[in-house]
Amino acid sequence: MGSKLAAVQFDRRLFWFCGLLAPVLAWSLVRPHDLFTWFLEVVPVLVGVPLILAVRKRFPLSSLLLVLVWLHSVVLIVGGHYTYALVPLGEWAREWFGWTRNNYDKLGHFAQGFAPAILTREILLRTSPLGNRGDGRPSRWVPFLCGSVCLAFSAFYELVEWWTAVASGTAAEAFLGTQGYVWDTQSDMMWALIGAAAALVLLPRWHDRSIARVRSR
Repeated sequence: MGSKLAAVQFDRRLFWFCGLLAPVLAWSLVRPHDLFTWFLEVVPVLVGVPLILAVRKRFPLSSLLLVLVWLHSVVLIVGGHYTYALVPLGEWAREWFGWTRNNYDKLGHFAQGFAPAILTREILLRTSPLGNRGDGRPSRWVPFLCGSVCLAFSAFYELVEWWTAVASGTAAEAFLGTQGYVWDTQSDMMWALIGAAAALVLLPRWHDRSIARVRSR
């Protein structure tokens, strides 16, 4: 009986996750700035959400992680609709703070480190001996491993952007979103690392409680 109730609760969480994400995704498809750029930016969502649903019984994500994945997905979807260089929020911030460029892409790369850091932490704590000391407490290596994974993923993403630009030429200019900034690649990776570090400093206790609730069901 308890397992059946747990399954209903997990399904309910995923129902809200998908139900709140679907309208945002549908909105983004209504006359996006560039459909090719939209696809490139949103493909992590199109791949990640089905994976979450596919492993929901064997590896149900903690509620905190689901919220972070949802927020990260929205950041990607909004960037895909407008292209990162033209997102209104970034334009407003540029006017408010006197910036010379639209920095919404930096928010995207911060999220690229923030949410994946908690995802990596959850996988390590729940599946790998690298994540535990043996007494139930997280290993001291967990923050380093999570940060390394996020930085490696960010670097790989920059390589994907480069490969796409080479393969498609000017069609990928909006995807790259450098806006003439020569250090864009390096700063993107730096913001991903900052995002990972922020998540690993601010959220571990909250994350541990969220994981405990998943394990107790």
